[in-house]
Amino acid sequence: MLIRKANDKDWPAIWPFLRKVVAAGETYTLPRDIGEKQARELWLLEPPGRTVVAAKPDGTIAGTAKMNPNHQGPAAHLATASFIVDPAHSGYGIGRALGEHVLDWARSEGYRAMQFNAVVETNTRAVALWRSLGFEVLGTVPEGFLHPTHGYVGLHIMHRHL
Repeated sequence: MLIRKANDKDWPAIWPFLRKVVAAGETYTLPRDIGEKQARELWLLEPPGRTVVAAKPDGTIAGTAKMNPNHQGPAAHLATASFIVDPAHSGYGIGRALGEHVLDWARSEGYRAMQFNAVVETNTRAVALWRSLGFEVLGTVPEGFLHPTHGYVGLHIMHRHL
């Protein structure tokens, strides 16, 4: 699998699975009915942010990640990132590869830590992945996320020093 910087030509491959994952309402704090224009503006970042895709050997885009400063000014040394793996390609290590890539990028850019602001506690696969990559749960916002089947669940704030 190749992880490379995303470009405008990748959007038609990203949008269908991004829309599907966001519309499911189980893992993202974005509006479930987000429009394509708004999603594109939120996902395809300009520097100092970066958006990447994970492409299979045949060129199929199986996942994507965006990374950027979590805050500005005196807290700009903290990075954050968001990830989406196409559900059709789930379970093949794409999330882990993207996570490792993002951590390497953050280190190379001089960030001191990475913080995820809203990891849905019922997204147990993501929580386990981030823990395995050295993140810890700093705290949980009680009932911070309205899950379509579980009701109100917590949002973890996860952190890792780089």
